[in-house]
Amino acid sequence: MKRIFLIAIAVLLVSSSLAAQATQKPAGLKKVYDEQINPLEQIDKAVAKAGKEGKFVICQLGGNWCPWCLKFADFITKDAEISKFIADNYIYIHVNYNPRMAKSKDEAVVRQSKALMKRLNNAGRFGYPALIVLDGKGRVIHIQDSGYLEEGEGYNKKKVQNFLKNWTPKAVGA
Repeated sequence: MKRIFLIAIAVLLVSSSLAAQATQKPAGLKKVYDEQINPLEQIDKAVAKAGKEGKFVICQLGGNWCPWCLKFADFITKDAEISKFIADNYIYIHVNYNPRMAKSKDEAVVRQSKALMKRLNNAGRFGYPALIVLDGKGRVIHIQDSGYLEEGEGYNKKKVQNFLKNWTPKAVGA
């Protein structure tokens, strides 16, 4: 009986440890989402800048709580070719959002959460990160489910490049 109890405790400890690891950000990935700024104002500023520069905006919707969001940010930053392509064609921003905000007890947080989802055409329906392309006037012209860009435990360079190339101002005739 004592032996069964010890085995059960060991199983619980291992499963708790695995669950904790699954929800933590992967080691070595830096947080890229500013949780203190108003995301709607962040988007408006990026759109204004993009309009002046003849670029589009990519909003990477997610948060520091999301391992795949941090992996994508790391992937596009470390690949010099992709990083340069983004800089040449887009204003790229990390828009902080946590689905739990919609259920907050703080009415202001709930209002902002709903306004953000409305502004980005409910892009969270695709999971996180969601990549939203806005034109120079702030209109949503594409929402990319990042799951289609994944490969194994990371992202596929060719798929990411194709997504980026297909939604530049030049590609869509803007």
